[in-house]
Amino acid sequence: MDKPLILICNDDGIDARGIHALACALDGLGELVVVAPESEQSAVGHSITMRDPVRAHPVAFEVPSGPIAAFAVTGTPADCIKLGCNRMLDRFPDLVVSGINQGPNTAVNVLYSGTVSAASEACILGLPAIAVSNCSWSADADFEIAGSFARQIAEKVLSKGLPAGVLLNVNVPATEAGDVKGIEITRQANARWEEEFSPRKDPFDRTYYWLTGRFVNLDDSGDNDLAAIDRGYVSVTPLQLDLTAYDHLDTLRSWNWESSAD
Repeated sequence: MDKPLILICNDDGIDARGIHALACALDGLGELVVVAPESEQSAVGHSITMRDPVRAHPVAFEVPSGPIAAFAVTGTPADCIKLGCNRMLDRFPDLVVSGINQGPNTAVNVLYSGTVSAASEACILGLPAIAVSNCSWSADADFEIAGSFARQIAEKVLSKGLPAGVLLNVNVPATEAGDVKGIEITRQANARWEEEFSPRKDPFDRTYYWLTGRFVNLDDSGDNDLAAIDRGYVSVTPLQLDLTAYDHLDTLRSWNWESSAD
């Protein structure tokens, strides 16, 4: 029986420490192939490249057992999944794992995240997918802890599968290995960014703007991803592709819509 084929991607770029830690953590679990952006693509969301060519070239990539196939792509994380599944692999993968992202992808950040979007693109293609983030922003962050949980969760998904249209969003707290209390199954927290655009001047005295702001947690319940991480737990949140607000369908139907534009 063939080993499971596992496609690895990220949004921090193929040279990021997190993706190397992820590949090393998954070493031996199956046949690994890396298809990742050539440069950082953080916060690009689910954008895809349509008006420019997408290029890919093989790069050297080592895990403890030896070299694995790896390709650097000039496009976005979603591009990487599309191109990887259509051109780089000889068959569709059994699992896609995206990460390990530097910094959390919780609450509303799942909509902006290239890491989560790589996993959701795989989900669109009908593939089981996991997005993994390390909640530390430190330049010397330890990715091994997140890697060990990524492997554990990948093993579960390979064994049990996921429902169609569902992916797992995993966030690992920035703490020592012995301080992680376990895994909690959570929902996405209610939060938002309160943004500001700081005005600056370029050398030609033209105004430009630099995005700043602060993250605001609007959710005081204990069952969400932010709360779990704050308590020292790994948060595992099932996300779905279907964004329909089903509870509001009947309300909209009751608005006495006109039958024509006249």
